[in-house]
Parts: sequence; structure tokens; C-alpha cells
Amino acid sequence: MGTDRFIRIALPTATVFAFLIAWTVYVHTAEVSAFILPTPMQIVSAFIGLVSDPDIWGHALVTVIEAVSGFLIAVVLGISLGMAMARVQMLEWAFKPFIVCLQLIPKIALAPLFILWFGFGLESKIVIAAALAFFPVFSNALVAFRSVEPGDRDVFTMLQANPVQRFTMLDLPTALPVVLAGMEVAVVMSMIGAIVGEFIGGNEGLGYLAVAMLQELQVPGLFAVIVLLTLIGLTLYTLIAQLRGWLTPWHASVRVNPGMVRKRGNRFSFTNSVRTANQTASSIP
Repeated sequence: MGTDRFIRIALPTATVFAFLIAWTVYVHTAEVSAFILPTPMQIVSAFIGLVSDPDIWGHALVTVIEAVSGFLIAVVLGISLGMAMARVQMLEWAFKPFIVCLQLIPKIALAPLFILWFGFGLESKIVIAAALAFFPVFSNALVAFRSVEPGDRDVFTMLQANPVQRFTMLDLPTALPVVLAGMEVAVVMSMIGAIVGEFIGGNEGLGYLAVAMLQELQVPGLFAVIVLLTLIGLTLYTLIAQLRGWLTPWHASVRVNPGMVRKRGNRFSFTNSVRTANQTASSIP
């Protein structure tokens, strides 16, 4: 177990270092100008100078607020609409044409319209972030709440479970892994949406700062902003991934200690028991 953990840490670390060394060698041997491709050390130096500036954290906070707000709006709307359409077939028939058309429209192309409608403030960036993050959550929620096995529903009906018990003990545990997987994608998309909004019509935020760096030909500084954006996005993604591991430790996609599954999986033991009872009942002639 220790060897596997060491390999999982050492292998990607070695890959990153090899990539950085190859990058440095290429820049020096090909005599590439720093205005086109700076060396990793130049980017590290620019990054240290960037994070040392107190003003940068105000720009970072704006971007995080836009991305997180858009993500939360997308999660609430996506899960609510996905669950409603999974339960009521007529809702899907009514709204499916609009949803398909909205899925086919490139969301980035709508960004100028959102800025026109909602202005150059935070609101337009939040709407763009929510628009990009909505569909991963919605599509996963729709599939997830449809994936409840009819036999399990029949068992809950036989046990005279009320709607709250049916939702908390059957629908939610079944759908949660798929919904959280969609949220992992959505949080990245919300970050992209916030940055795109700042590119097009921002006067603050890291996206705006990246455009300003490009206009001033501060290419190492531009790479430093990109590194900071990557770290923020990675942090948000990791938080959602940790949330998925915490809420669904029993699921096969989450690799955790078996003992932890036994300790933390009690909340879903009733669902597992129902499935076992369902299998047993189906075997009785």
C-alpha cells in the first residue's frame, strides 16, 4: 500500500519536472524570445512578484466570487430542474426542445449579450459562469434521478415509505454520485465562464488582469496570472472532489479505506438493506 502511494506521488511529480526541464532546454537552445515563451524560472519570478502585490488578492477575490456564485446558481437550478423532469415526464416533453437548443448554442457566443443585458459589473460574469456550469449539473441530475431501479421503488411502496423517506433513503443516495461528478465538471466550467466574462467586459478580476498583462507585453506576468488561475481552479475542483468522497464513501468511484466505508456508510445502510430485500423477494416464487 505504501509503495502504491509513493508511485502515485512520485510519478506525476517526475513527469512535471521532466516537462519543465524540457521546456527550459527548448527555450535556451532555440533562443526563443521571452516575449513569446519565457522560461519556467522567469514565470516563477513573475509569480512571486504577482502574489507579493496586495492588489492582486482583490482581483482574485472578484474572480472567485463570480465563479462560486455562478456555480451555486447552476447547482440549485440544475438539480431542481433535473429532478423535476426526471419525476414528471410532461415537464421533459415541454422543456426538452428549449434545453436541446440551449445546449447546441455555444455559451461563449452569448457572453457579449449577457454583458449587454446585465452590464459590466459582477452580475454579467456570474450569469456567464452559471450558464456554462448549468448543463453538466442538469444532465447528470436528470440521468441520476432516472437511474433509481423500479424494484427499489416498489419495495419502498410496499414498506409504505413517505415521500421524504423515499427521497432521503433511495433517490438521493442513488443520484448523489452522478450529481457530484457533474458538479466537478461544473465548478471548472464556472471558473472558465468568469474568466471569459472578464476578458470581454471586465474592469477587475484575474481575467481582466491577464488582458492588461498582454496589452503591456508582460508575458511572464501573463503566465503568472494563468498559474494563479490554475491554482484557484484546482482548489475549487479539489473541494468538490473531497465533498464527493465524504458524501459517497460507499461508491465504487471513490477509493477510500474499507474501514472508513464501514464507519461512514451507515447513512446508506437502509438503502443497501432494501436492495438486498428486493433481491430476496424476487427469488421467492
